[in-house]
Amino acid sequence: MPDIDIQHPHTMGPQQARAAVQEIADKLTERFGVVCHWDSDTLHFDRSGIEGQIEVAPSSLNVTATLGFLFAAMKAPIEAELRRVLDKRFS
Repeated sequence: MPDIDIQHPHTMGPQQARAAVQEIADKLTERFGVVCHWDSDTLHFDRSGIEGQIEVAPSSLNVTATLGFLFAAMKAPIEAELRRVLDKRFS
């Protein structure tokens, strides 16, 4: 069971939503050193202590992440930042 599970609605077309998720992935890579790759409409990301995915569906995004011991202690601020970025980019 993931530590973080966020459902976020969007009104973008598939290509636009995927491009927006890629922009988020690029920032995650730059700031936190995560490794990202796409599998169909799902962006997978991981680094030591965290692994997750962002699934792009027609009218929503599903963000899930499993946190390691150190990141689990910071779950609330990590989840708050994810929600803030999603609100900013997809609202």
